[in-house]
Amino acid sequence: MTRLRSYRRALFAWMFASVLLSGVAAGQQGTPDEPGKGTDQAKEKPLPVPAETVSTTKHELSLNGQMIRYTATAGNLLIADDKDKPNASIFYAAYTQDGVDAKTRPVTFFYNGGPGAATIWLHMGSFGPVRVLTESPNPTGPAPFRTVANDDSLLDKSDLVFIDAPLCGYSRAVGAGKVKDFAGVDQDVEAFHKFVVKWLTHYGRWGSPKYLFGESYGTPRSAALVASLQDDGIEFNGVVLLSSILNYGVRTPGYDLTSMVYLPSYAAIAWYQNKVPHGGPNGDTLEQFVEHARQFDRTVYMPALAEGDRLPAAEMNDVATKLSVFTGLSVQYLKETKLRIEPTRFRKELLRDQERTMGRYDARFLGYDYDSAGETPGYDASDTGISGAYVAAFHEYIQHDLKYMSEEPYHLSGPGVNEAWDWKHKPSGGRGQTQLMPNTAQDLADALRKNPHLKVYSANGWFDLATPFYETEWDLGHMSLPDAIKGNVQFGYYPAGHMVYLNVDALKQFKTDLSKWYDERK
Repeated sequence: MTRLRSYRRALFAWMFASVLLSGVAAGQQGTPDEPGKGTDQAKEKPLPVPAETVSTTKHELSLNGQMIRYTATAGNLLIADDKDKPNASIFYAAYTQDGVDAKTRPVTFFYNGGPGAATIWLHMGSFGPVRVLTESPNPTGPAPFRTVANDDSLLDKSDLVFIDAPLCGYSRAVGAGKVKDFAGVDQDVEAFHKFVVKWLTHYGRWGSPKYLFGESYGTPRSAALVASLQDDGIEFNGVVLLSSILNYGVRTPGYDLTSMVYLPSYAAIAWYQNKVPHGGPNGDTLEQFVEHARQFDRTVYMPALAEGDRLPAAEMNDVATKLSVFTGLSVQYLKETKLRIEPTRFRKELLRDQERTMGRYDARFLGYDYDSAGETPGYDASDTGISGAYVAAFHEYIQHDLKYMSEEPYHLSGPGVNEAWDWKHKPSGGRGQTQLMPNTAQDLADALRKNPHLKVYSANGWFDLATPFYETEWDLGHMSLPDAIKGNVQFGYYPAGHMVYLNVDALKQFKTDLSKWYDERK
């Protein structure tokens, strides 16, 4: 009883003190004539504005029998708001070949997506001068993790600039900058626009052939960014779209387009996981099987989905039977889903009998759940399987090889960025319309029409359940381009997932394809 009374007294005292302190704080917020002024002033206190600094180191890399000597620069550049006051410090790592003419030397700007993701993945895994060794598609570990010289780097074709989005990685808001200034489709494009202009000016590269390379949300960014830059007179040579999602509006429930565009990916994954027959009338190779899935999708599956609740039971049974052949899922399960397969459910259902789940970014990666009874996986095995290796290797590399030191934490995801994201978008060439959810394929189409020399390379992983390749084909195939420039858009497909480069064989083929693509631009 004594303890209870003591607890009540302590609780009362705490509550009384809290009320008293809040009253004092309220009294400090401002005078009766200016309520809240003190709080607003505290919120408006400018953030520190760092100096622009850079760490410069010299390196060399052997590519295809050619020794490339290059300079690495890791640092930050400031971008400013409409009042020309710095509001963000943007971190970048650039690799530029020594002893070449900068006027003819291409430069490619790289970034990941999120929105709100740092560019550690492209920087340390794709076409930079080094890459992280992983055991993909098996979980990588334990430490120590290693980086190796990247035999598939693009340094023999282009200088490379890897950029962390505002508030991500080592990039920070500064001065009066706030999350809302950068967390949005158009706000993000504006920030990257300013950085590209600043970098080109800072390093004297206005005459260079210019390319953008975006992954995941970096692809809608690229589509809108190239249009924004070209509308400002900054013409680009090419855009690489890796694992694209250009139109967010079509994913609204009820349209059924999501179910339709995922089917070929389900077919590719079912083939890879040996859940469908190999050979026979649907093809002897993965590519042939997927093409049959595309044809079934267009001619049978999509018309059935369009019927909605009007689809007769006999026809549903027939479609479910055929759908089972491509997905490896049971006819009964498909009927229970009303023929509409959600990707998270597919990741749990396909290998349920083996007590395994599949990765979202890469369905080659397998995980274990608490049990096999759930509807969706408890985590993404393709995320947890590589993150530790990338994070450790990046910090080791940036400090010891690039000599860049920072006491700031490296944010894989910008704090509060994704949650605050403003999805509204005013597309280039959109005649003033505002999209509530972005379709930046419209921006890309506008950029292609205005610059008929602009080339686009769309790279896709067969086993990607985050950005299915058939959706990319749909988006890029519905840009209403004139016949004369339809060929400006090319596609590549690789036996990997969202991060194509996690499969080293796929990375090598990707490099071969991009090398030809860059050479064609000359």
